Amino acid sequence: MNPRKKPKFLRVSAKAYKRLGKKWRKPRGYHAKLRRREKSKGKMPSPGYGAPKALRCLHPSGFKEVLINSIKDLEKVDPKNEAIKIAHTVGKKKRQEIIKKAEELKIKVLNP
Repeated sequence: MNPRKKPKFLRVSAKAYKRLGKKWRKPRGYHAKLRRREKSKGKMPSPGYGAPKALRCLHPSGFKEVLINSIKDLEKVDPKNEAIKIAHTVGKKKRQEIIKKAEELKIKVLNP
């Protein structure tokens, strides 16, 4: 297994029954094979699968996300290692102004 790639943590019998869904639920049954970590019964989440501390809270692009509500907030952003996400409460007109200003400052916008 690739050390960077995590397995899909599926709920017990998720493949057998569509109604169960794919969301992880911890097996709690006394005879549960997955709870006992039997070899072919799938993987259970554990702290060992966590990302390194330096990579946590990063966007897949490698930038740290900063939430922006106004043009003033752009002054605090470091374009080398931070990217902005415009808050959903910002309207269309203000959003366009923020995007234009971000381009001038060479700041990456994650949700233009």
